[in-house]
Amino acid sequence: MAFLPICREDMKKRGWDELDFVFVCGDAYVDHPSFGHAIISRIIEDFGFRIGIIPQPDWRDSKSITVLGRPRIAFLVSSGNLDSMVAHYTSFKKPRSQDYYSPGMKMGLRPNRATIVYCNLIRKEYGDIPIIIGGIEASLRRFAHYDYWSDKVRASILIDSSADLLIYGMGEKPLFEILSRLKKGEDIKSIKDVKGTCYVAKDLSHLEGRDYIIIDSYEKVKEDKVAYAKAFAIQYREQNPFTGRIIVQPHRNLYVIQNPPAEPLTTEEMDYVYSLPYERNYHPIYEKDGGIKALEEVKFSIVSHRGCFGGCNFCALHFHQGRIIQKRSEKSILEEVKKLTQLPDFKGYIHDVGGPTANFRNPACFNQLQRGACKDRGCLFPTPCKNLIVDHREYFELLEKIRKIKGVKKVFIRSGIRYDYLLLDKDYKKYLEELCRYYVSGQLKIAPEHICNNVLKYMGKPQREVYEKFVEEYFKTNKKLGKKQFIIPYLMSGHPGCTLNDAIELALYLKKNGFIPEQVQDFYPTPGTVSTTMYYTGLNPFTLEKVYVPKTLKEKMMQRALLHFHNPKNYDLVYEALKLANREDLIGYEKNCLIPPKKHGGGMKSDGKYNRRQKNSANDKRRG
Repeated sequence: MAFLPICREDMKKRGWDELDFVFVCGDAYVDHPSFGHAIISRIIEDFGFRIGIIPQPDWRDSKSITVLGRPRIAFLVSSGNLDSMVAHYTSFKKPRSQDYYSPGMKMGLRPNRATIVYCNLIRKEYGDIPIIIGGIEASLRRFAHYDYWSDKVRASILIDSSADLLIYGMGEKPLFEILSRLKKGEDIKSIKDVKGTCYVAKDLSHLEGRDYIIIDSYEKVKEDKVAYAKAFAIQYREQNPFTGRIIVQPHRNLYVIQNPPAEPLTTEEMDYVYSLPYERNYHPIYEKDGGIKALEEVKFSIVSHRGCFGGCNFCALHFHQGRIIQKRSEKSILEEVKKLTQLPDFKGYIHDVGGPTANFRNPACFNQLQRGACKDRGCLFPTPCKNLIVDHREYFELLEKIRKIKGVKKVFIRSGIRYDYLLLDKDYKKYLEELCRYYVSGQLKIAPEHICNNVLKYMGKPQREVYEKFVEEYFKTNKKLGKKQFIIPYLMSGHPGCTLNDAIELALYLKKNGFIPEQVQDFYPTPGTVSTTMYYTGLNPFTLEKVYVPKTLKEKMMQRALLHFHNPKNYDLVYEALKLANREDLIGYEKNCLIPPKKHGGGMKSDGKYNRRQKNSANDKRRG
């Protein structure tokens, strides 16, 4: 099957003089099921509609939006697989130098706030034509939301984009219904009642007799942080496809209305989505630029399921994929693996089999399939729910079948496992041994994020003792197998609730245990997360208790530097942090010290032997 049209010449080759839909996307065109625009466009094509794609139009020129002509039904708009602001800026608001979703990793091919900009270009050229927005940027900005980059509360993206409809979440289920109704002759502008969608209305008369709740207005939450926190808590609790109510948020003289979330995809629907005729490659026009970097990691990876019941507060999955696991059948997955083995550049390695969390293969409990996830109870946090079903048999049997397929040399798990969930399995030692024997590529990536229980509480992560038990069992298992395999812990600095003393405690823990972290992320306040609400309001949205928030750039930099205290470039920041926290006892040459004293203003730079001792000791311990 050929790539979908991206120009008039492509349309002519298909004998088309008009399209039903035009998809405008902030990413380069990659026809692979790990890219949202590929899935949505292939579904639309399979329903019998004509669709073309305008990837990364020149946002400085509205004529770039006209290259495929006026679509008969509507424009579809997405910023791409990432929020455009996240794609452009680091957590310290510094411009990034590379864009993995653009040809040759070139920056500047999509605008800031891409969804809004693209919609404005369409309105300029085509006036009142229907526009449907979706993808992560639109999905997480559907209500009034805190915008980290401007440090203010912005209106719903529906208002700023002037779009007619917003599809939130993964999008397929609402799209199935919308396309079916279009085929029956309904006007796109009249379709306002589909689950998993939002729209703007001038009044609420059409909701008479329906179950809805009105949250505080954009104007109110913009000025009142308590109101913001309360509104977010309602949005969070109503994110349930079985019990969620319609949510209404006034915006000036208009109303942003969210229909309840779409029901989870069935296994048959998931199989359908991944069976569509993807080219599994980037469009040939990018060959001259070296291709699309983002495809490399996922090209030979398998999505086995969606959703996550892990409940991390800094993650937006609750508002996007949801907490209910939706899985593909074993048959569908094995068929895709066989397809991968036939690709000319396949070398025998499946890079990943999983989803947001690799070892979540089934819903957390039977209740979730009838009533959805609990409003005020996490599945794993603060303690595992008594109804939690823990069973790894199906997942590891699937992995075994994949690695036995002809042409497959090795299967890796790179999407990360929930070590706390693994340890809850009565047969965890058996599965840990299988994991270490077959599916680790020398390094296992896990995400404790921190080791201070005070901070972990605000993150929604398991306590330090759980992580330590897993590390102990992991190295014990590798020793038994005669393997030298490491752990790469993902760590986060500057999360709400984390004080300077907490950051120092983490640094001491890293030194004591010989870890030099490679994967470190300063907390990034993005729309749609509990942690971002805490960051902006200084409140826990569910209890309204005050939360300490490291907000100044200096403190965020100090907390980040403490995680790499051994790096000479961080000496001054670490020194300042220790002085500020009255922990001068950690400045010196004793075993427990983080940095040496300053010598003629040189710090670590003037004491290279000390720095080498630190790194050598850490590397020895890291090898287990």
